[in-house]
Amino acid sequence: MLNITRTLYWTTATLIGLETFVGGFADLTHGRTVLVSGPFVADVVAGLGYPAYVLWIIGAWKILGAITVGVPGFLRLKEWAYAGIVFELSGAVASLAACGRTADLIAPLFLLGLALAS
Repeated sequence: MLNITRTLYWTTATLIGLETFVGGFADLTHGRTVLVSGPFVADVVAGLGYPAYVLWIIGAWKILGAITVGVPGFLRLKEWAYAGIVFELSGAVASLAACGRTADLIAPLFLLGLALAS
């Protein structure tokens, strides 16, 4: 049972860590990278009413949070990283819902569930 729990934890932690790391990189580059397809991140953020400089702040913290999630130990720091990930994803859900973009809610809701499961 312990091995199953550990495997599920590291699977969800790896997935959310990778998504957070790639998302942070996309934020820092404003989405102008081959790793991210679709509209530029800066265009999405501007469409939600946020200034572009927010991407620098969120991107840096997402990369640090992803690294923290992937490193064994540091439980208190890991709690803060997960809290930041949950705040960021729930903020994305709230922002999209407030702008009436309900079709775009699936991805952040799924990732939020993954972060909570981890």
